[in-house]
Amino acid sequence: MPTASFLPATSRTRRKPSIRRVAAWLAALASDPKQSLSLVIGFAAAHAVLWTIILSYLKTAQDIHSDVAEAYAWGQKFLWGYGKHPPLSGWVAGLWFRLFPVADWATYALAMATVGCGLVICWFIALRVVDRRRAFLTVVMLAIYPIFNFKGFKYNPDLLQLVTLPLVVLAYQHAFEKRSVRSGLWLGLAGALALLTKYWALTMIGAVGIAALLHPDRLLFLRSPAPWVAIVTMAIAMLPHLWWLKEVDFAALTYADDLYTTSSRAQSLQPMLNYIGHNIALLMLPVALAALALAWRNRWGGPLTRLWSHGANPGVNPSQALNIWIIQIVVALGPPLGGLIFKIYMKTDWGIPLFFLTPLALVAIPPLRVQKIALFRIAAIWLVTALVVLAASPYIPVLEISKIPGSAPNYIARAELARELTRAWHTRFLSRWAVVAGATDIGDPTTFYSPDHPAPLEPDTPWPSGLTSLEEARRLGFIGICDESDARLPTCEAWMAANGEHAEHITMTTRRFLQGHPGPANVWQVYVVPPAN
Repeated sequence: MPTASFLPATSRTRRKPSIRRVAAWLAALASDPKQSLSLVIGFAAAHAVLWTIILSYLKTAQDIHSDVAEAYAWGQKFLWGYGKHPPLSGWVAGLWFRLFPVADWATYALAMATVGCGLVICWFIALRVVDRRRAFLTVVMLAIYPIFNFKGFKYNPDLLQLVTLPLVVLAYQHAFEKRSVRSGLWLGLAGALALLTKYWALTMIGAVGIAALLHPDRLLFLRSPAPWVAIVTMAIAMLPHLWWLKEVDFAALTYADDLYTTSSRAQSLQPMLNYIGHNIALLMLPVALAALALAWRNRWGGPLTRLWSHGANPGVNPSQALNIWIIQIVVALGPPLGGLIFKIYMKTDWGIPLFFLTPLALVAIPPLRVQKIALFRIAAIWLVTALVVLAASPYIPVLEISKIPGSAPNYIARAELARELTRAWHTRFLSRWAVVAGATDIGDPTTFYSPDHPAPLEPDTPWPSGLTSLEEARRLGFIGICDESDARLPTCEAWMAANGEHAEHITMTTRRFLQGHPGPANVWQVYVVPPAN
């Protein structure tokens, strides 16, 4: 028998890396000024890759979300606006799909790349408030936050704000400290990027302004050139988009007013309560798991980890922490109160970009203690959760599709319809299919899934995307699609009758099968309008 087996237990233990050694290594890496950035970028990249694979499996039975297809369609042309929204989300999608194939997995990779960038920017924000150990803790908490994984599956302007709004906060932190012309320029450009993503960014920009006014050092900041240079820079950077907005008769503002304004405060009350409850529920997961990681009883039988210390904490910058607390409180309370006052229908997804500061706001509480082992625990929770979901993800879509009811919009086979209509067009006209006419949730997925990627035309909309026009559709020919299960069917059919002279009318049925399990069948009324020549 080898002599090594007769070594004392303490000697054998030294030869094995213990959990505490791994925890110490992770804490040292997170605290190292030279290596911590590589750790955070590596973590964000691993998170993005893992969840891209998970989402690709989880969504196998579904087409991509219509918001994602809409962003792809916008990206076919680089305009200064797309009817309903400012242009940045379309520009990003356009650049992305010039590098990646037009495939479902690439849309999930885009979404996860977006949240991965957001994680890294949030780490830079945290570094101005807390020490590196706490900063890494906030990043892992965000990675557990469902907005950065499950709920982050659809790339749209809301999700892109997880990049642009953190950039606004980071630029404000920098300007608040430096108070220089250059820092004001960066703040103004960050504000313009946020507004070019979605006008909802005004909530964060307003919160930053309130923080600047309420901070005890406000006079130092307001007497410097930084805030005034920022305002001028943002206004100048927004001029091309503002000109576009005027040219389209303020269609984006009309869209928001038509869809999200209610007739009474009573009608806006329930959506507001849903918004609050939904976002609190999502935040509870990372907060609860982080609390568990911080307070978990030591496995070696020691006392319960002390969460609180006394006196000042050198790991927290009180001035910048105050900025974070004010900003987070304002964006948490302001939108629902404003929605109730101004009778707005609050969508739950509007909270997607507004709570990325919550983990930092909690971690920046000075008496809170963050031991080395806590980083290991929270990272282990993140990794085990992701791996468990990854292992289960191939089986979940089969279970879902086998139990869905006869009508389930998320499982309608729009991709199969798009490919079949492309073949039909090529058979008839031996040319590229250029335009598809239909509602957004039909036309945009068709643009994505058809190999010809026809430009979408939404009938009778007061906020057209600008990607094509009715005149161009008549000249090039188009295929119009009406969904028989849609309440808008009579309006759609009336538009097709008025604008589809000499159209060939076809009734088509599509259904998707996954491992022998059928999805819901859907009936489409299709109108094939030949080119003018």
